Amino acid sequence: MARIPYFYRMKLILLAVGKTDAGPLEALIADFERRLNHYIPFEIGIVPDIRTKGKVKPEQLKEKEAEAILRALHPQDALWLLDEKGREYSSRGFAGQLQKCMNAGPKRLVLVIGGAYGFSEGLRTRADRTVSLSKMTFNHQVVRLLAVEQLYRAFSILRGDPYHND
Repeated sequence: MARIPYFYRMKLILLAVGKTDAGPLEALIADFERRLNHYIPFEIGIVPDIRTKGKVKPEQLKEKEAEAILRALHPQDALWLLDEKGREYSSRGFAGQLQKCMNAGPKRLVLVIGGAYGFSEGLRTRADRTVSLSKMTFNHQVVRLLAVEQLYRAFSILRGDPYHND
């Protein structure tokens, strides 16, 4: 893999619906967030849970979450959805996709972890890519940890650092 050019500084954002509970997962996520910032400007953003009175159909909830996610985006952002229905990659393959995205030149790449029911069709249409971390379903807290670890692993691969072993 090619090394990340030192002069190129795309910002990487992991956007998630709902906050992470305090505890061991939060500490692990913060550790990978700190590590990632050595490679690329990185931040985690939170879209607040949609509070509803009474029952709301899943499609309505997905639409409300999509509206909140879209408000957090800039028009030129590259948008990747993290979704079990997305394309699966090996860690090296994922690193390669990140490199291609950086080579395309967006100022920001936003990866989004949706709510409990996934993403609206409108948000799927806006997305540039849909990536699956696994075909299994995980708690959204765990997905955050998996996502930041895989992002860190990808950048260590791109930089040739010894974190990843084949």
